[in-house]
Amino acid sequence: MASGSSYLGTDTDIESDSSYDEKKSDEGNSSDDQDLSYNSQAMQFLREYEEREENGSVSDDLMSNLDVTKFLQEEAAVETVDDRSKGIQASSKAGVTSASTSNPAGKEKGIIRSIFLLNHMSRSEYASLLNDFVESELFVIDGDSLIMEYLEEKTLHTGQMLHFFYLVECYLVDLINRGATFVIVFFQDAEHLWSKCITVLSFRSALILHLQRNTDIPIYTEFPNFLCSTWQSFLKTSYPYFIMVSDQGLQMGKECLSKTYFHIFISHLLGKGVNVALLSGQTFDALRVYGYYIQSNYHIRRFIKQHKEKFDAHYRSLIECLSRPSSMASKCIHLDIENKVYKTSCQLQKLWPEGSCIQKTVCILSCSVILQLHKSYLKEEEPPSNTRKNKGKENSTQENTLSFEEAVDLCKLYCLHTALLLHLPLSKRARNLSENGKWEDDVSKLLEMRRNCEYFALKHLTTLSNWKIDFTHLPDLSDSLLLQKVGLYWETQKCKDTDVQLGEEIEKEYTRIWTAVSKLVDECEISEAFPVRNTSKVFISSEGSKKDEHREAFLNVGLIHVKSSLLEEYAGDALDSLPFLTNDDPLVLSLTKSKEFDELFHWNSMKPLSDEYDRTACDNEKPSGPKEARRMLRNKQKYNAFLRFYGQSLEGNISKQIPTNRKEDALIKSKSAPNKTKASTQKKKAEIIVETNIKKKLIEKEKKEMETLERISGNIEMEIRENINEGIQKLQEFLKTCSCDSVKLSAEVMALDTCFSVWVSLCSGPGKERCFNVASTIMRRIHIILDKYEELIQKSHREKIAGYLKDMGFHNLDMSVLGHNKKQGINTKTVTCSNYAVGIGAARFQLQYMSHYLKREERKDPDPRIHHFIPDTWQRELMDIVDNNESAIIVAPTSSGKTYASYYCMEKVLRESDDGVVVYVAPTKALVHQVVATVHNRFVKELPAGITVCGVFTRDYRYDALNCQVLVTVPQCLEILVLSPHWQNWVKRIKYVVFDEVHCLGGEIGAQVWEHLLVMIRCPFLALSATISNPEYLTEWLQKVKNYWLQAEELQNSEPSESKSSHRIKHKQKRGSDKKSFKVRLVKYGERYNDLEKYVCIPEDGSFEFFHYHPCAALTVNHIEKYGFPSDFSFSPQECIKLYDTMVGTWKNWSRAKELDPEQFSSLKDKIIITKADARKYEESLKKELVNWVRCGHKEEVGKVLKSLQPEIEDVAEHDMKKLFPCFVEELRKIDALPALFFIFNIQEVESYADRLYLHLKKKKEEMKPDTEAQLSLQIKLEKVEKKLKRLTNVTEDKLSASKAEILHTLLDKKNILEMQVEKLSKDPPECTFANQKAVDEKTLNYMLKRTQLLTRNIRLALPLLKGIGYHHESMNPKQRQAVETLLRMGFLQVVTATGSLALGINMPCKSVVFVEDSVYLDSLNLRQMSGRAGRRGQDLLGKVFFYNIPLPKVQRLIKANVPKLKGQFPLSVSLILRLILLAEKADDKPDAKAKALSVLKHSLMAFNQPKKQEMLKLFFLFSVQFLVREGYINQEGKPQGFSGLATHLHYREPSNFVLIRFLEKGLFHKLCERSLTNKGGKQFSETVMETLVLVLANLFGRLRLPHSAVELKGQFRHSKVILDELPPDFAAAAEEYNDVVDKIFGSFLLSTSKFADMEQEYQLPLSNISFAGAESDHETSFLSVLTNCQNKTTAVSPFATLSGNTNNDLFCASTVDTIGLQTIDAKTLKIPTFDHETEDIQGRKMPLNAYALDFYKHGSLKALFCENFLHRGDAFQLIKDFKLVISSISTSLMELCEDENDNVVLAFKQLDESYKEKYEKIQN
Repeated sequence: MASGSSYLGTDTDIESDSSYDEKKSDEGNSSDDQDLSYNSQAMQFLREYEEREENGSVSDDLMSNLDVTKFLQEEAAVETVDDRSKGIQASSKAGVTSASTSNPAGKEKGIIRSIFLLNHMSRSEYASLLNDFVESELFVIDGDSLIMEYLEEKTLHTGQMLHFFYLVECYLVDLINRGATFVIVFFQDAEHLWSKCITVLSFRSALILHLQRNTDIPIYTEFPNFLCSTWQSFLKTSYPYFIMVSDQGLQMGKECLSKTYFHIFISHLLGKGVNVALLSGQTFDALRVYGYYIQSNYHIRRFIKQHKEKFDAHYRSLIECLSRPSSMASKCIHLDIENKVYKTSCQLQKLWPEGSCIQKTVCILSCSVILQLHKSYLKEEEPPSNTRKNKGKENSTQENTLSFEEAVDLCKLYCLHTALLLHLPLSKRARNLSENGKWEDDVSKLLEMRRNCEYFALKHLTTLSNWKIDFTHLPDLSDSLLLQKVGLYWETQKCKDTDVQLGEEIEKEYTRIWTAVSKLVDECEISEAFPVRNTSKVFISSEGSKKDEHREAFLNVGLIHVKSSLLEEYAGDALDSLPFLTNDDPLVLSLTKSKEFDELFHWNSMKPLSDEYDRTACDNEKPSGPKEARRMLRNKQKYNAFLRFYGQSLEGNISKQIPTNRKEDALIKSKSAPNKTKASTQKKKAEIIVETNIKKKLIEKEKKEMETLERISGNIEMEIRENINEGIQKLQEFLKTCSCDSVKLSAEVMALDTCFSVWVSLCSGPGKERCFNVASTIMRRIHIILDKYEELIQKSHREKIAGYLKDMGFHNLDMSVLGHNKKQGINTKTVTCSNYAVGIGAARFQLQYMSHYLKREERKDPDPRIHHFIPDTWQRELMDIVDNNESAIIVAPTSSGKTYASYYCMEKVLRESDDGVVVYVAPTKALVHQVVATVHNRFVKELPAGITVCGVFTRDYRYDALNCQVLVTVPQCLEILVLSPHWQNWVKRIKYVVFDEVHCLGGEIGAQVWEHLLVMIRCPFLALSATISNPEYLTEWLQKVKNYWLQAEELQNSEPSESKSSHRIKHKQKRGSDKKSFKVRLVKYGERYNDLEKYVCIPEDGSFEFFHYHPCAALTVNHIEKYGFPSDFSFSPQECIKLYDTMVGTWKNWSRAKELDPEQFSSLKDKIIITKADARKYEESLKKELVNWVRCGHKEEVGKVLKSLQPEIEDVAEHDMKKLFPCFVEELRKIDALPALFFIFNIQEVESYADRLYLHLKKKKEEMKPDTEAQLSLQIKLEKVEKKLKRLTNVTEDKLSASKAEILHTLLDKKNILEMQVEKLSKDPPECTFANQKAVDEKTLNYMLKRTQLLTRNIRLALPLLKGIGYHHESMNPKQRQAVETLLRMGFLQVVTATGSLALGINMPCKSVVFVEDSVYLDSLNLRQMSGRAGRRGQDLLGKVFFYNIPLPKVQRLIKANVPKLKGQFPLSVSLILRLILLAEKADDKPDAKAKALSVLKHSLMAFNQPKKQEMLKLFFLFSVQFLVREGYINQEGKPQGFSGLATHLHYREPSNFVLIRFLEKGLFHKLCERSLTNKGGKQFSETVMETLVLVLANLFGRLRLPHSAVELKGQFRHSKVILDELPPDFAAAAEEYNDVVDKIFGSFLLSTSKFADMEQEYQLPLSNISFAGAESDHETSFLSVLTNCQNKTTAVSPFATLSGNTNNDLFCASTVDTIGLQTIDAKTLKIPTFDHETEDIQGRKMPLNAYALDFYKHGSLKALFCENFLHRGDAFQLIKDFKLVISSISTSLMELCEDENDNVVLAFKQLDESYKEKYEKIQN
């Protein structure tokens, strides 16, 4: 799990790693580790600092040793990637360089470029940034970072403003479409970043103005800088989820002040506890955005806080340097321009008082100011006095300066360019001119001045409120390429103006603009609008044309004919519009012709081939001999015994024998059904006798129980009087042992009398105290008596209850108890004078003080299908669905009982036959283990030999997977079986599939697998979830899938084949009366059995205060107005009362106040027993009323209500909350909130918090100063007794004399007494342990410890475990996790820290759930999943959720966030298509297999009800088939061949699987292995070969990207390389060849998809929706035809991208597709199998790969990986495990596919497999 915590040397308790320690000891002998560089010393200091910080022992002298100014990376020591020089920066390059070299801020920049911060940056985790927040989680984008990212975008041409705006808007829309809520901040100081680059400054001003005027995104420009108090206040009140910042400020290679600025900004944010997301390296899929996320932690906050003064001083120096002009002359010029712009704009306003559009206005102002300044410059021999100082040599003469007439001509060209912008449609502008131009130097200077004017004009126009300016087309303020085209036209055509036909509209517009310029510069004589050019000076020269003949050839590629029934049936209609090659085409003739692939046997040697199922480790393989058979039998017995034990911890002993005869099943059903025959109503004599005997026994039993009650009633009464809670608990214990209702009633009446007497005593005397706990207990007893024993209640009981109610002031209830009308017999005086009245109404009292005790809607009539509990109505509906063989989507809260339907389904299938199979699909292996144990505990069935009840199949192991009736598996493994051709007969046996936690369908990883399974299964299914907000949509989609299967079934049944007909008859006979149903039903149930209440924890003077957090406190008026209440937003009854009272107090004249008063509300009025359902109706009415207030305009009142409900607390101050954690847990124990689960999203922290709590208890015990002297004395005595016993026991007892025998027995007794005394003294005091010793006996505890080997292998877990403290995360051994789960369920453990491994379905109920730390993974979905663990049904009526170290704004957004909607990912990949083809071609039942393949292809959730997307998927399928044909995976008949088996084995590693096979086919591995052979006992390959092999495989399958900044730490590590080297040259060349093929095929695919684009939308900016389509002119002049001449096609490229010269040719480069493709096609979501072995971000900076796989092979140390490779410990282990599995899979495949067993490559991979496996097993053990 993610966290920003540094792991360098901080975990002192991690198990020692022998290879790691050995390497450390050999450092002195290593040539690489001589004198450490300063940076290595800094890294060493960092480890020491964080380790001491973790232990709380950082001293001042340690901090003084930190010379922060020396943390700066030396340029020579760091290998950096130089920034790409862009034309947009070239114009100010000299200024930047001079400023950088003389930078005064550089004196202290060392702290800003510290290794400490860079290390945290490099540890940033690549994660889903938005997760599953819906419309609520706010984050901030730094506007200048956004500019920095997209100004250097690879496809953007310098100066193309409209294209730049398009890129920015596309990015923002991509975020919004994925549920993002954000604001953009532009700091005022940040403007100085671009002061040396005026073009960027102009773009920045335009972007701010555009976003403010033309979009709805909140834009903040009022913050001077990020150190100001207003910004600090903003952070505190809004608490952004994270802030997106450019990381270019973290590069250390070239000195760049803008980079330093961003570095300081990131440091500031992390120091303030704000998390950072980097803008670079982000990627998108259909649902999410992924990027590098840096989480602030206590270490970095403290570090930055300690050096805050240096940070602030450096920032001030930096800004001072940035704001200083490069010369006095430039400062004066800027002042002149600004003044001129102001004066000229005033003149223009008078000239055009009606206003104008922004383009014309800026153009006129710019040209006017340029001409005025240029004229004044030329009037004198030298520059004017205010610009004369400090001029460079280039300005000392006017030789290279344009004349005034030439400047006028240039301004005319610019005005003409503006006229073209206004009237030339984007469709014509978006055409590539064959020539590119370059402005002459003197012209460039004047154009640069134009940018200055543009900037000051925008700055001034924003301040004008009395002049109407249309800012709509602000993004199209200028077009540098269009201006070049206009200039080149006059240079290249050599024509006169009289020959140029501009067109009527353009000519008029140009004339109007130039006329305005002329009037504004009337003091200067300038020429008329025509002719455009009066001078002959060359302004621009041609640089030739841009051609890409290689890619141009791609456009002419056709498709290869493939004959396949699957292809024809799915995408045959799409083939007509595509070009095809002839059979004699060279490309067709060159196709690889391999032997057809047989999934079962090798094509030549006939060796059996294995699939992924066969390769999974099996726990029940055939024994090699008798000894092995005995060992396996013992292990199996132990395993089954543990499963029963584990299952009983889940549910108790509810084992059920399943009948093996269907007649017995029918008999059970017949008994449960009512028999209406007369014969059945007549009782036989034997039955009468039996009934009589039963009645006698019941009478006797009742008598005995009554005697017991009489005997213990006195003790119970005494307990109730002393402590009412303990007394009632004792009563409950008695009632559990009692079976007679009459006795129970007597006990309840006795308790009622006693409780009321306690109430009377409390209410007597002066200063009486109203203890509402006692009053609520009285009402609870009354509720129980009236509800459960209604038939046994006598008149005396009713009169007594009525009297008590009357005395308590509930005068509206006493008559109801007696059965009288309300009008009869009410004595008001008696009521009001009662001394025992509670003082509030009955309804309010029940809601407020009996909130979680209210009666749940539970049925009393048993269902004959269920024996151990009475199901609710909705659960009976589920059982009806299963009985009818229907499918269902089941949405119900956690712990509501929805999972029972799956076990009922299993029981049904087990009863019906010995052949049917139920598959239970669980999302995690932990849940798999739990379900298996539950099945073993529930069901016992005698089955034929070789068949078992339950089996398991995960990626790690399988057990009885295909010879069981209940298979528990994970989605990926079931997909293996369903898509495997030779397991289809087993698949047909499946009768039901249960999908648990089906909301994983929308998850980050494996979502497509869930989708594939849901559409491929023919049988009915149950899909369970607690968190789906659009179940109706999901049901509609799945019903369409089932309709498809109904049609497929009917089609197959209608086939006339006799053989199929006979097979069908046999199948029907085998199934008997079973009928298929294709109906999908939706079952929604919204009630949690337990209420949940939320609390915020605030430290207070060494203790903690718990503030109740009302759900409405999280809402805002705007949220209610826009979204209403979230679908699962609920209140407890007590919270309803709080809301009502607040509404009444806020709006005194509220008209419905009386109607919604609890005492008057229809569902609550005069009710003795108010149920949860009644309270829920009241809650819904209050919600509707609050929404109605907003709709009726009473927003102010609603705002006051919401504010009043917020707890009056300040946010958590800066504490080391980790140190306070033990104190917090102690407070939870005091308020009886344990056992509790503490969720932390970081594996190391999970263990660290548990360790800290254990050490706290240990220290506490030591401080108690136990009586060690007495214990030592007893120990000495015990040792003496044991010595005497040892001497006596050497002689057998029968040979001892009578006296010695007596001594022996005396000594034994003495020994037992001493042992008991020693144990008593050594036992932990209750306050020094959290363990509940009564919950688990010593035998059970020892069994758990022995099974998990904790005491011998993991003492770190064992010691806290014995104190009642456990931890749980996915990197633990499964046995250890099971031990923690079991001990918590049994009540022994009271504290368990855990990651999200417990979020999905694991049965670990507890009283409370605590969210300990904030994290990117703490989202609305995880909040609901994890909170669901709070409140144990049957034990707790209330669950509590505590927010420990979570900021209040985050709590607010978590609570009000809605449950995410399920949406589909892009469903297809090339590997999946190959697997579908393999299934369709090689399955025994081809029609069935083809139907499954078509179902996957046709029923994408992403394309559901979207025809265009469905057509696009067809094209993707067709071009994927083309790829498979050209690469030799299938032939032209659509048959799999060659290495298709290996490709499908590694399908989850696409495209690396295809690249690996290309390496094999080109013989690169053979060349590698032949280079170095050592004959040591056979073929052994040198270590160099092995390391090169790992390097290649790591580049293919270990693709874990690091942020670019990690490059700067290269060479700074002792044991790991960290940065992975690139592929060897020959392998890299082969990878490029592979990419060329992919580019050709899928570039053609993108061209074909262009017909599905919405071209009207393509000409609109995606966010602001401003259209640039324009009106097409019927008459095109020669000028326009030359200007818009197009040599390259642009039909499939965004018109905005073509403004920078991008064409269809550029689609054949995968790295540019995302940014230049058509926006309505959204190429980001496509899975084009390009292998990006040199991944770059959008600026072209390399994103290096983590070398963890190669590093581990070299040093074999897991500890080194998480110390140096920026990996978390759990992630490191899992990554190494996955990499090992890949190597094993490749090695096994090569051994099976290669005929020569002694082939070098086969042997090399075998050697590597064995070596890597050996290293892995060391860390595993």
